[in-house]
Amino acid sequence: MREINVNDLIPLVKKLSIDANYYIGEDIINKIKEFRELEESPTAVEILDVMLENYKLAAEERMAVCQDTGSAVVFVELGQDVHLTRGDFSEAINEGVRQGYHSGYLRKSIVNDPIIERINTNDNTPAIIYTDIVRGDKIKITVAPKGGGSENMSEIKMMTAAVGLEGVIEFVVDRIKRSGGNPCPPVIIGIGLGGNFEQSALLSKKALLRRLDERNPDPKWDKIENEILQKVNKLGIGPQGLGGTTTALGVSILTKPCHLASMPVAVNVQCHAARHKSIII
Repeated sequence: MREINVNDLIPLVKKLSIDANYYIGEDIINKIKEFRELEESPTAVEILDVMLENYKLAAEERMAVCQDTGSAVVFVELGQDVHLTRGDFSEAINEGVRQGYHSGYLRKSIVNDPIIERINTNDNTPAIIYTDIVRGDKIKITVAPKGGGSENMSEIKMMTAAVGLEGVIEFVVDRIKRSGGNPCPPVIIGIGLGGNFEQSALLSKKALLRRLDERNPDPKWDKIENEILQKVNKLGIGPQGLGGTTTALGVSILTKPCHLASMPVAVNVQCHAARHKSIII
């Protein structure tokens, strides 16, 4: 059994919160460059160039890539042979977020009540924490800030098996079509299939953590991801909704078994600033 003091997690989460907002992954940068070379719209090319320049300046000047620094979504893979000591695990995560958003000069976007009061908590907490118990004596922490604009364009639908694969693809493509320029395209599309109502939504968000230079390990789903990507990029929405063939940079699907009477489908839309950083301790 390995003991880990939860207070040691605070500076790690603080750094992850800052780095995720300052530094865009190379997979995103390379994918935008790839689509830029294929883009036929001069306006779209100019917008993609501005995005690349923005990523560069954010990293050099150590400032947020986007003014919406998002909800602090934290994924934890907790080894079952780890014993957490000397404090509250969730509060340590929240303290790391609190410190990161303060010292990183990141916008605080969380309100304490969803409808009636809506008073800003002023530190971007509470974080949204998902914990999976896994084998081993290590902890993997991923901080994935999620902006409100793209999150608002996400959707879940409880289908039946009768609609088939074509029905699923039609729903996903229609969701992006209805989104238009609202989620700041080019987007990344996370899709959760199966499980039940809440699990499909979580799968769709976890799907967004897959690097754009990594393909789906299952050939049949890899093919479906490419089909959806091609259909979406034929919508003509383009970067920032101003036209072009670069509406989406990638599609990622995660699946789980489900009840024979249902087929849950969740689409989590992510803007081009797909921010997430991880550490293993």
